[in-house]
Amino acid sequence: MAVAETQLYAKVSNKHRNKNTSSLLESLLAKGFPAHIAQKALAATGQKTIEDAAKWLHSHCNDPSLDDPIPQEYALYLCPTGRLHSYLQEFWKESKHHCGKNRAHEIFPHITLCDFFTCEDQKVELLYETLKRVGESFSQCFPPFISLSLHSSTSYLGFFVDDSHANILKEFAMAFSAEASALADCHVKPCQKQVHLTLAHKFYPHHQKTLEQLAKSINPEEACQWVAALYSRDMRFVHYQTLRAVFQYKPQNIDELMINAGDFIYVDPTQQSDASEGWVIGTSHRTGCRGFLPENYTERANESDTWVKHREYAFVPASRFFTQTENEPNVKLNGEVHNQAMSRSVTNRLSVQNTTLRRGLLVMRHGERVDQVFGKSWLQQCLTADGKYHRADLNFPSNLPKRRDVKHFEHDPPLSCCGIFQSRLTGEALLDQEVAVSYVYSSPALRCIQTAQHILEGLKLDQNVKIRVEPGLFEWTKWEASRLIPNFMTVAELTEASYKIDTSYRDNFSLSSLVPSETYEEYVSRSSTVMKQIVTACPSKGVILIVGHGSSLASFTRPLVGLPARESSDFAQVVRKIPCLGMCFCEELKEENKWQMVNPPVKTLTHGANAAFNWRNSILDD
Repeated sequence: MAVAETQLYAKVSNKHRNKNTSSLLESLLAKGFPAHIAQKALAATGQKTIEDAAKWLHSHCNDPSLDDPIPQEYALYLCPTGRLHSYLQEFWKESKHHCGKNRAHEIFPHITLCDFFTCEDQKVELLYETLKRVGESFSQCFPPFISLSLHSSTSYLGFFVDDSHANILKEFAMAFSAEASALADCHVKPCQKQVHLTLAHKFYPHHQKTLEQLAKSINPEEACQWVAALYSRDMRFVHYQTLRAVFQYKPQNIDELMINAGDFIYVDPTQQSDASEGWVIGTSHRTGCRGFLPENYTERANESDTWVKHREYAFVPASRFFTQTENEPNVKLNGEVHNQAMSRSVTNRLSVQNTTLRRGLLVMRHGERVDQVFGKSWLQQCLTADGKYHRADLNFPSNLPKRRDVKHFEHDPPLSCCGIFQSRLTGEALLDQEVAVSYVYSSPALRCIQTAQHILEGLKLDQNVKIRVEPGLFEWTKWEASRLIPNFMTVAELTEASYKIDTSYRDNFSLSSLVPSETYEEYVSRSSTVMKQIVTACPSKGVILIVGHGSSLASFTRPLVGLPARESSDFAQVVRKIPCLGMCFCEELKEENKWQMVNPPVKTLTHGANAAFNWRNSILDD
């Protein structure tokens, strides 16, 4: 048992239990559920309906922590509804689209009144009573309009609540804290610092101007009804990453986790040493079970996606009411409320900025390589005794290009057929998005050149744009299994094999300058230097496409946008999570003489594994 969990058990196990039971609890007790487990189910589902609690209990029947006396954590937020909420949600969507995800996107728009605190499961109803009492006592003095002023810094953007209104909110939070302590025996810490509504937090400094422009489209004086809402979360997974399952996965082994599309999974990034490449160890939010699962079956979710909304008190000028979650449709967790007026305003504000964009840089990892599927001995599986190539599996390429020595394919492998398909499909997606590729650069590795070729074919540009083979784009040589620089195909060999190579191109970093087992600092320096030389050599409009390796995405883009290189200890962990055809996109802000990283023009390609199949062993043998 982890030390932190042991402390949690010690904290809650000695507290006395309240004997009061609600009608929901009595219904569960009548069905034969133990009191502590029934109370846990009610707390985990917001004490809404008997059906929700019973469904939770059924899903958690194999949860090893079902009997653990760890309570939920609760927080009190003041949330906007109505037109202001719609404008804020539109800002959430647009800021994520233009500048990528930042810390604020993890949670819905809110003002923190009381940060997270614990409450025993059997006392949660007393929190509801506390919220109702305090809400009613402040209903007459609560301001009908909260004055908000925009504040910006290099890492924070948000609205500050003016002092007179902030003092009322602080008094409300203090009253809730005192009442919760008296009624529910909770230690609640009310907000005492600057009262604020965060718009963006921990973003890249070069995104500040764009975020400010988006924020100016929000009118803080828009009609708004403020709602004091009580949320809960599972305190065991506070520092975990939250993933959302995109596909269903049925376990193939006893230590694997069953997931359905839409499930949330908690993953501790510090506890993944036992997981194989492409897999993670996680705990299902839906079932409480833990096991291995394929990482490419998931996507990053928001921190608050697994939170539960319990009760809320809505401050209304004409009347007041206390509701449960299902009675208030206006407040959504990370919902996307489309507002055409807001969209037009955002578009108008960004139109001036967009006219200054001159160039884009699209850095992409190559497609699936044949040895990634069939192992390092793939070549032996395909060569006959007299050295002729034959296709041992449909995912092997239909033929191999001619080169000096066929054995050089061992350390410079081609794409698999699936890799070819991935590349062409990505090119077609870029064509659909009308991405204007003007220049193409590739690492000298055959898999990268082939990827670039098939992307150009998908873009229908293979007759117009030629591939510039740049040795300086090769991956970190320390990772080469042979500890030697591979014998790459020459420009003449590539041209003879019908690859559209720019034979007039003169490389920035010669092949002979590549050093075997170079240091991380040498690799970072090489990448940064070559990237700046490429950008300088491509002054005209359009997108510069660079096809490289998993390591390329960080090492090429970070220096361009002014970010330092990652620590070498973190670099490998980042790179191993980059899938085939994973990509990053940077755009130039010429009037500011800088680049910024934005969302790529197309989505990446996700698919599952397809194991080799022997019909004789599977069908005929008993």
